[in-house]
Formats: sequence, C-alpha cells, structure tokens
Amino acid sequence: MVFTDKQQTAGYLGRTNIRCSRLWADVTGRRFRRITEDTIIEENESFEPDDEADGVNAEVTFPEAVMLLLFNPRNGTFAGEGLNLMYVLGGAMFTELASRGHIELIENGRQLQRVGPAPASSLLRGAWDRVPESPTGTRSLVVDIGTRSRETTLDRLVVRGDIKKTSHRLLGFIRTHSLEGGDTDTRDQLLAPVRAALVDGTEPEARIAAVIALLSASKNLPSMHADIPWSGDVHTRGKKFERGDWGAKAVSDVILTALVTQLAGVAFATALARFTGPD
Repeated sequence: MVFTDKQQTAGYLGRTNIRCSRLWADVTGRRFRRITEDTIIEENESFEPDDEADGVNAEVTFPEAVMLLLFNPRNGTFAGEGLNLMYVLGGAMFTELASRGHIELIENGRQLQRVGPAPASSLLRGAWDRVPESPTGTRSLVVDIGTRSRETTLDRLVVRGDIKKTSHRLLGFIRTHSLEGGDTDTRDQLLAPVRAALVDGTEPEARIAAVIALLSASKNLPSMHADIPWSGDVHTRGKKFERGDWGAKAVSDVILTALVTQLAGVAFATALARFTGPD
C-alpha cells in the first residue's frame, strides 16, 4: 500500500537520518543476532537509537511485537489502522514501561505516573517523557502515547529489516512511501505461538500471553483473520488472556500478569466501547 507523507495522523512524530544496527530478540526472551548493517532512515526527526539499549543486545519491546503482528506483508497495511492501532500501541508502551519500573500504575491502573530514571531505549524514552510525574488518568494518555509511538516503532522495525519502507514521488513532487515484508522471519516467529495459543489452545510464555491480551483487549484480533482465523473459540481464549488466565507456563510472572490485566480492564474497555459494538 502507498501512503503520502501528509496522510499520517496529526501528532505523529517525524523521522531523522540515522545509522544503526539491525537486530531482533523474540518475545519469549531468547536473544539472537541478525546481520549488522548500516541503515539510513530519511526524513525529519524522531528515533535516535542508543547503541546498547537499541542495538545488538536489545530485547524486543511490546509495542514492536504488536505492531509487527498487526502488519500484513501481503498488502503493506496494518490491521486495525486508526483508533484500534493507537490503543494497542499505547497499552503496549505502558506495559513495557511499567514492567521495567519506569511508570507506576495507581488505583488498579486507573491512573499512572512517571517514576525512576529515564529508559535507556530511545523508543521508550520518547513515551516516558510524555507521562507526568503526578498521577494522571490512564485513558487520557493511552491514545496520545499510542499515536506518537506509531512512527517511531515503525522506524525501528524498518531499521531492523522486519519491514521494508520504500519512498516514492507522486507526480514528481508529492512524497509517498509503501511498506512490504522485510527479509527476516521475525514476524513468523512471533505469530506462531500467538496463533497456537488462540487457535489450538496451547499455553504460551508470559510475554506472548501479554501480547495476546493486549491484542484482544484493543479489539484487534478480528482484523487479523488472514493470519489467525476468527472464531468463537479465538474470541473466548482472547478474553481469558485479558483476565489474566495465562496457563501454567506464564503463571509465575505475576507482576506482568497484573500489569496487563489492569491495563486491559481500564485503558481499553470504556473508551473503545464508544466506537465498537459489545463483545
């Protein structure tokens, strides 16, 4: 699919010329190296990688995982593009920040506030900077953070080779770009355990379970039908993950379970209900 640069939602951040390494670590915690290569992202200003936090030893973040899963390499689009994508990116960013101790959830997730030192990762730091130091309503922040995280998260996926972004000029002067699948198998490695848990009922690792809960709570699972056939069983299993029923493999990570359950129940439920029908 081709996009003009003017078509991005107001509030998206731009991009800058940067050189950095390509790497991915899957969400189950296993780390592995990709071929290091210099990559240039052109345009305005945004993702400026930290060599250690964003480089060859960086672990995948929740926003990267959900965005790559929602990407359809067949047509270069994102499932749930628009409000649903913004919600899941915002919720994923909050989950990552909270699990690392950079924000604190208050009143069962109804409010949150910035705590501790700034994240080393430039992707996370951009979101952390926008969270106030005093308690603030979670729902008032989730779309703002999600909207601003879209382009920076996409930039990281492009830099690592998981998504290809090609620039064009329409009529010789209108800047456009198109997206297509990258050269890595990262998306396949993420998708396989998610699909197995939702379609076959297998028990995933904790971080995969958290990703499923975020996708279900933000109502993005039906739009992923090309990769995960939508059914009543998929709906029911997604709801179980939202409630924190993650199975034996993930039960030991009680902190992550509690974080995601709170965010799923507070950040998404009421706000999204205004735009979508009941479950």
